[in-house]
Amino acid sequence: MSHELLETYACMPTTERGRGILISGDAKSNSIVYTNGRSVVMMNLQNPLNVSVYGDHAYPATVARFSPNGEWVASADASGSVRIWGTRNDFVLKKEFRVLSARIDDLQWSPDGLRIVACGEGKGKSFVRAFMWDSGTNVGEFDGHSRRVLSCAYKPTRPFRVVTCGEDFLLNFYEGPPFRFKLSHRDHSNFVNCVRYSPDGSKFISVSSDKKGIIFDGNSAEKIGELSSEGGHTGSIYAVSWSPDGKLVLTVSADKSAKVWDITEDNNGKVKKTLTCPGTGGVEDMLVGCLWLNDYLVTVSLGGTISIFLASDLDKAPTAFSGHMKNVSSLTILRSNPRVLLSSSYDGLIVKWIQGIGYSEKLQRKENSQIKCLAAVEEEIVTSGFDNKIRRVSLHGDQCGDAEAIDIGSQPKDLSVALLSPELALVSIDSGVVMLRGAKIVSTINLGFIVTASAVSPDGNEAIIGGQDGKLHIYSISGDTLVEEAVLEKHRGAISVIRYSPDLSMFASGDVNREAIVWDRASREVSTTMSFDSQSIMFNDFSLMCLLCFWMCL
Repeated sequence: MSHELLETYACMPTTERGRGILISGDAKSNSIVYTNGRSVVMMNLQNPLNVSVYGDHAYPATVARFSPNGEWVASADASGSVRIWGTRNDFVLKKEFRVLSARIDDLQWSPDGLRIVACGEGKGKSFVRAFMWDSGTNVGEFDGHSRRVLSCAYKPTRPFRVVTCGEDFLLNFYEGPPFRFKLSHRDHSNFVNCVRYSPDGSKFISVSSDKKGIIFDGNSAEKIGELSSEGGHTGSIYAVSWSPDGKLVLTVSADKSAKVWDITEDNNGKVKKTLTCPGTGGVEDMLVGCLWLNDYLVTVSLGGTISIFLASDLDKAPTAFSGHMKNVSSLTILRSNPRVLLSSSYDGLIVKWIQGIGYSEKLQRKENSQIKCLAAVEEEIVTSGFDNKIRRVSLHGDQCGDAEAIDIGSQPKDLSVALLSPELALVSIDSGVVMLRGAKIVSTINLGFIVTASAVSPDGNEAIIGGQDGKLHIYSISGDTLVEEAVLEKHRGAISVIRYSPDLSMFASGDVNREAIVWDRASREVSTTMSFDSQSIMFNDFSLMCLLCFWMCL
């Protein structure tokens, strides 16, 4: 049985307060690329549900760039390594180089696609390196910085130049290749967060935490202008991006605003438009990343909201969407509307998704406790955390009511609610299960084996318990006790997830060896077995999507 991936709900870029993030794009495909954890995410701006994820970095990925022809991506990580891989054909790896001794913050391709310059942290004076993309051979020496280098830019026209900037407040200019230090500017009085060349290479701009943007000649690095303070940013400027025609720039700031600037003939910048991004005005609405790609102006907030404006209609409200920034710990489908999914991450965020649309909203909880497992019924969500408590929370639209907490005395491993009798909840713990009716513990049952997963049937008459030994135990529920009916032995690893099919004729189980088995409920015989070879797919506490999507496709 073959299955076609229909849509992907992407994670948001990893952000850090007080620092910008540098996203990039491919003008040919209208796609952007960014990083989260060890993953590199490619998203099509025309269809944000068209998402590809590269997950082969061994360390947290920090920055990624499309090659000039859009066929390759160079992505870097916290170890100082750069991986070059194809955007098609299963992301075939072309090369991998250890470029710096520590985290890489920015990298750029040369316009001919033959060289890459990367910068970041390092030992001694090794904060910047340029190399041939196919051999890793050095193409110059980059002296002149004494602290972490946050950004670099490669002049897109001949004669080639490289500009770097960083935490030492310096902006350094190099000629080549092979590149050699030419001169340095100290016009900024704080971290210089981003530097970018205009598309024609005639000038470049640097932006800083001193709230200034300064424009330089692209060939000589002579200072020729700056962004006006009139109507300017009142907080650190974290990122800058040029319009395709080189006449405008987009900036984002800790003051929670994005601004479009006219670069006049005298090479100074005047505010053309201040863009209003959605949000409540809190710290999470600080803007930390931006990109101007064709007609799209993209901004990223500290809280992980991506806003897309149209250059052709800047007065139009942006398309805004968000998602998880931390590992998803649980996923559930609303029985009353199977097109609606709720997902939770361990940081306590619950996101509502709609099939065919994607991101809908973040549920507003009064108590932002961590979440390990999540279940939902008509107007109630039930969560388990890392504090040994089960919480029943009423749900009204996007607002959550007061939480009713039940301390079960042990760490919950899994959580399941009887959808047709939602008072009944089954919580698995190491030694067995805890049965709840409403907010009351009615029984704690020691099963005699290490429990790793559980599911209760919608009518509340049956429970399936999975163990560390790979066995599935089927119980009938009699009052507040369990009566064992059968033991199924097909899995070769610890059971990590169990789910009933929507029509209740089947159930599916997954294990830590990336194998899923679909069982006929009446005969208790195997119906289908699916194995997943990818190391990135594991049926554990935070990857229920495969089983849920399988049921949705039936």
